[in-house]
Amino acid sequence: MRLTTMTDYALRLLLYLGQHQDRLCTTAEIAQAYQISEAHLTKITHQLGQQGFITTVRGKGGGMRLAREPGALGLGELVRAVEPDFQLVECLGDGNACALTGACRLTGIFKAARDAFLAELDGHTLADLLKPATAKRLASISLPGHAPARH
Repeated sequence: MRLTTMTDYALRLLLYLGQHQDRLCTTAEIAQAYQISEAHLTKITHQLGQQGFITTVRGKGGGMRLAREPGALGLGELVRAVEPDFQLVECLGDGNACALTGACRLTGIFKAARDAFLAELDGHTLADLLKPATAKRLASISLPGHAPARH
């Protein structure tokens, strides 16, 4: 199983916002900090805003911030919201036409594995990723013209 780049970027964006809760942040700033595509980040910003993970402010001096406290942002919830599907094999998806359906034991095994993966994510929040050691590392990312945060 592999998560999409959009999920990776969504996690990075929330990590950054979690570390910079004292101000609005921009997509350009986050894209530069993580050296990722600003165009992709803009798409995920829009999606996360629509789904209530972040709030955005338009115009000069605008940007984005977390819509909820980090402890209220579940990783499982985020991954389910961003990932297009969890069809590990054909029989777990819509329109299943697998000739082995009903006679194959892999369906149950793959379903259990997927459910265990999501259950593990459900046990964690953004706050878990912002524990002191991680927070210090994330804060050390510096932007050109900006000094890294000191803790």
